[in-house]
Amino acid sequence: MSGSTFGSLFRVTTWGESHGISLGAVVDGCPAGLEINEEYIQRDMDRRRPGGNKFGTARNEGDKIKILSGVFEGKTTGTPIALAVFNENQKSKDYSSIMNVYRPGHADMGFTEKYGIRDYRGGGRSSGRETLARVAAGAVARKFLEEIGIKIYAYTLSVGNVEISEKNISTRFDNQFFMPDNEAAKKAEELLGKIRKEGNSVGGVVECVIEGMPSGIGSPVFDKLDANIAKAVLSIGATKAIEFGAGFQAAYLTGKENNDEFYMSDGRVHKYTNNSGGVLGGFSDGDNIIFRTAFKPTPSISLKQKTVDKFGNDTEIEITGRHDPVIVPRAVVVVEAMAAITVADLLLERMTSTLDGVLRYYKGE
Repeated sequence: MSGSTFGSLFRVTTWGESHGISLGAVVDGCPAGLEINEEYIQRDMDRRRPGGNKFGTARNEGDKIKILSGVFEGKTTGTPIALAVFNENQKSKDYSSIMNVYRPGHADMGFTEKYGIRDYRGGGRSSGRETLARVAAGAVARKFLEEIGIKIYAYTLSVGNVEISEKNISTRFDNQFFMPDNEAAKKAEELLGKIRKEGNSVGGVVECVIEGMPSGIGSPVFDKLDANIAKAVLSIGATKAIEFGAGFQAAYLTGKENNDEFYMSDGRVHKYTNNSGGVLGGFSDGDNIIFRTAFKPTPSISLKQKTVDKFGNDTEIEITGRHDPVIVPRAVVVVEAMAAITVADLLLERMTSTLDGVLRYYKGE
């Protein structure tokens, strides 16, 4: 299967299936000498892992990360970094009843049509569990970016029809939804209690901020910074839309209203507004990069739905097993991971974009 590798210089390949022996990632291109350990990576893994809150799936995996290669005495060696999580709590029998049936909202039919075979145990390769590998690799990218002074954080803007009314970033870890508004989190809990009893699900929106980005990262054509971030984030399962800065609202503004006017301060170019979301013409403009991602409702619901089987028969399905009534809280760290991987890759590309940059390294000029 192609399409499991992302990046050009900082490359990440994920592997494994939901109910296989293990899942993981290989990070290639990470500079040698970066201090990293399993404890650092595990912090992000714990934010994503199932069973972390009462509205998550009942599948209680520890998701303990193991560094298999590429790190020696606590530092990266410049060789491929292999990261793995071994599955501990698979219940494949939960899926035996749907082995020949296409679940609405899933990739079942696409897999069968393309490959003629699919791993029906939890979705196999297309399972949301694949994202644990992204989070592990993203933690390595995040550590690299910290060395440069770049910080990435995301939070939940909405769960279903419950939206935050304030944005106190320091409180986003105070509730199980990673909402920077504790009152909104209480309303989200009430909503999900009702939704879970119905056997239904809801979607939501995640906002991500990248602070400390230097200007000039990205390219003007196919490798635009926002285009690469969009590809990375939209490759996460259940994502349906992404917008930067003013986003879709920009279509309703005039040029005068939408343009971010410049001014000089402390010897640097600044903007009065940030409708661009920190990206102009495909390049970072030195401001915070801000984007929002929409996640659809969890497609695995216990309500009866009409569908077809692989033999071409109309039928109905009631999905059993352990599923999230909302994906968004666990997806927050996944969005951060994909943003970190993208930025790390383009930062390395920027180092060789001018002769001066090359000379500074090799001649100290």
